[in-house]
Amino acid sequence: MQTDKMHEECGVFGVFGHEDASTLTALGLHALQHRGQESSGIVSYDGQKFFVHRGLGLVDDIFNDTAIISKLQGPYAIGHNRYATTGETLLRNVQPLYAELSFGGFTVAHNGNLTNAMTIRDELIHRGAIFQCTSDTEVIIHLVALSKKPTVLERLVESLQSLKGAYSLICFAEGRMIGVRDPNGFRPLVLGRLNGAHILASETCALDIIGAEFVRNIEPGEMVVITPEGVQSHRPFARAASKFCIFEYIYFARPDSVIDNKSVYEMRKKIGQVLAQEAPCDVDLVVPVPDSGVPAALGYAQETGIPFELGIIRNHYVGRTFIEPTQKIRHLGVKRKHNGNRGAIEGKRIVLVDDSIVRGTTSKKIVEMMRQAGAREVHMRISSPPITHGCFYGIDTPSRKDLLASSHSIQDIADFIAVDSLAFISTDGLYRAMGEAARNTAQPQYCDACFTGDYPVELTDCLKAQQEQITLDKAC
Repeated sequence: MQTDKMHEECGVFGVFGHEDASTLTALGLHALQHRGQESSGIVSYDGQKFFVHRGLGLVDDIFNDTAIISKLQGPYAIGHNRYATTGETLLRNVQPLYAELSFGGFTVAHNGNLTNAMTIRDELIHRGAIFQCTSDTEVIIHLVALSKKPTVLERLVESLQSLKGAYSLICFAEGRMIGVRDPNGFRPLVLGRLNGAHILASETCALDIIGAEFVRNIEPGEMVVITPEGVQSHRPFARAASKFCIFEYIYFARPDSVIDNKSVYEMRKKIGQVLAQEAPCDVDLVVPVPDSGVPAALGYAQETGIPFELGIIRNHYVGRTFIEPTQKIRHLGVKRKHNGNRGAIEGKRIVLVDDSIVRGTTSKKIVEMMRQAGAREVHMRISSPPITHGCFYGIDTPSRKDLLASSHSIQDIADFIAVDSLAFISTDGLYRAMGEAARNTAQPQYCDACFTGDYPVELTDCLKAQQEQITLDKAC
């Protein structure tokens, strides 16, 4: 199914040393549902045996029975929500992945995307490895299994040193929980504490839901090893420049999360304020595109003094549908999720504030909806720069040819979605909102490749695929 939003790949959560570990993990995954809606899974450990339950669908669909949770025994558990960027939506791809290795059980939950996984996978298959799924995460298990290093930690470090790209991992083996972030720190990972138990999670909102205390961020390139004796920190990787994904602040993270001591909600409001400074608009109302456009729209309204109104009402009970509309009524699909609030916008000049334009199809329908609801003028302001390039570090992005801004000017996009005016925040403006003077072109402070095409880690698999296609074309 094509979508007009970019999607995070995954959310991870782990509990070490709590009698209700599986219940807490299910709750943590519920808080991280925004990071993946295709599947969810939990692996628990009781000190002797591992227990696994995984399924396709939302957390509440899979862990909706106390009998299921009760079978996930033990004071240790790790969980995962998935939105696939590599591998099909199949049960065998659902994480956490689990395998019995020479030292015992090993399970891993991975948020991110490995840019050389397919190259290494091909090498492993030629060496006789048998893969059970199509997820890039399984490469980690095979590398750990084949390593000759004497300890699990050394095996894991050796395996990760051969991989490129983005990973925030939670692993469990030999009675210890391990959390790791890649040297560039593309994806978030935090450490928490609850009544003596240790928690690892993608975001702080997952700590909040279980009443856990935030301890600190896991740093880029850091490995934490959690045992009954406490938390040990290791720095096994060569230092690299931090390249945290700036889109986490714009859209992906939950607004009530705190990342690197920055409130995501406040950052989004600040982005809206800078957007208003760069692209003011003579209108009567500021209208957010819910829900992701709300904080930026609040910032825009506060900066300009223009009244803020909920000109679009979102239906929060859309869920899934078995109705396959005919082509004749397919264009009505957007109204299942959004509807114009005529009482607020009729006869008014409005500016819509949204976080991004990807394909532009949803924006076009929302603009049309606003006009049908009586808006006299419809302008649009976007709280991210134009998305011109795909992501290879853990975000599901349409191919570049499907990204509207990759081949169209801002005026072309404005004409396509039929707005009276359109503006995006500038890249420097985005960095100013984040507290920087401007984007450091020599060494950008964040990963912003989807706006700039400046990829901080080599895209091995992508380059190989392009080269193979060139060779094939020549052969033909």
